[in-house]
Amino acid sequence: MDIYQRKSGIKIVLLVSAILIAGGSLWYTNQLASKIATEEENKVLLWAQALEKRAHLVKVTGKLFEKIAANQREDIENWAAATSLIIKTEEPNSVTFLSKIIIGNTNIPVIHASNNNEIIDYRNIDFPYDIDTTQYLDSLFRSSTFQTYPPVQINYITGQNFIYYSDSKIFSELKQTLNDLIESFISEIVVNSASLPVILVDENQEVIASGNIDSNLLSPIILKQTLDDIKGENTPIIIDLGDGSKRTVYYKNSIILKQLKAFPFVQLFLFSILMLVAYLGFSSTRNAEQNRVWVGMAKETAHQLGTPISSLSAWLDYMREMPEDAVKDSQFIHELEKDVNRLELIAERFSKIGSKADLEVKNVRPSIELAVQYMEKRSSDKVKFSLELEEEETKFAINEALFNWVIENLIKNAIDAMEGVGSIKVRVFKSSKNVIIDIIDSGKGVPKGKYETIFQPGFSTKKRGWGLGLSLGKRIIENYHEGKIYIKESNENGTCFRLKLPLA
Repeated sequence: MDIYQRKSGIKIVLLVSAILIAGGSLWYTNQLASKIATEEENKVLLWAQALEKRAHLVKVTGKLFEKIAANQREDIENWAAATSLIIKTEEPNSVTFLSKIIIGNTNIPVIHASNNNEIIDYRNIDFPYDIDTTQYLDSLFRSSTFQTYPPVQINYITGQNFIYYSDSKIFSELKQTLNDLIESFISEIVVNSASLPVILVDENQEVIASGNIDSNLLSPIILKQTLDDIKGENTPIIIDLGDGSKRTVYYKNSIILKQLKAFPFVQLFLFSILMLVAYLGFSSTRNAEQNRVWVGMAKETAHQLGTPISSLSAWLDYMREMPEDAVKDSQFIHELEKDVNRLELIAERFSKIGSKADLEVKNVRPSIELAVQYMEKRSSDKVKFSLELEEEETKFAINEALFNWVIENLIKNAIDAMEGVGSIKVRVFKSSKNVIIDIIDSGKGVPKGKYETIFQPGFSTKKRGWGLGLSLGKRIIENYHEGKIYIKESNENGTCFRLKLPLA
């Protein structure tokens, strides 16, 4: 397994680990959110049940109070009848009995008034300290306290009088105590159980009560929209008040629950940002280290080539100065000279790696023809070359030594891919902004998963390859010429490498 296969394996392991971590985080958070949502729903149900309980208590106590009020009126009517009869009877025993009835009323406040609303008598009324009793009694008689119940009529021989009465002190205290108990019970339930936003509406969708919700959202203009939004979050709860009417409770999720549901996504986003920053940092550091290695290797190669090239150049100069009859084969000197020039070109190319490349505006045709012709002479006759160039003159800015190196390297790789047998087509045309160069071979193709990997340093499909040619070519085209190099398409019938360079 080579380094790139291991690298791909590590990426897959990291990706799977990240997915598992993300999935686990989402699952756990969803479980926690589900529990909180259930608790909140139970709180709203408890709130709704409290409202139902309150309605039931009001109903029960209302019936009880009706019975007590009826008993009080019955007592007052008996008291009024006894008052009327005591005047008419002459029997001592009857008088005594009726007097006991009259005196027996010690709880219910009573005001005896004439037909003209003049106060004749009163009973069981507590007067405040240091106050005018006549004035206080008159104001009390005309207040709602003694006007709640209809008066009881007393018929005398001389005319009619009326008995006005109010609730007894014990009855008033009982009603107040029960109301306080109901209110405190409901308040405690609502405060402790309905801490999330709730709205109670009647059968006409009119708001009866609400809690923990902005009053602006309850305005008639946007109330329907508010209710529709709340309906989308949770199922409404129906309350039966026991009198045939229904009430509906709408509620929303609490802010804490919403934040909890959003937390894993925020966490994943921040984690992704952290991973991306870390990856870019490590990638930048690695690329910088690789650049230093490439530059150092290139400079060292150029330096090492300099010594033998100088020596060969000296021997060539020596052979040129020799008499013609001393040199048996002038063609030998010519070929040796070409190889020395080639070595000098290679040394020049290596020396330019890591330095700022000087670009010159060149015509496309001569530069491409020069590189293709050089490789055509040094390849087998079984490799057929074809060149497609536009007639129109097209110029671009290049460093010819480095650019030709890239073209030669691509052609050499194509020959290796075809195993020395096949065809190579070099096609050159231009778009609105670029010169486009396609190098098409009839080799065995490149797997789609290797389109990017093939340009990475160290990757090679050859047993003795160093995997540096395409990597250097990519750096030369993209870093020095601000162009692009990539595999346009590849299959079992061959591969097309495409170069894009800016027009001059």
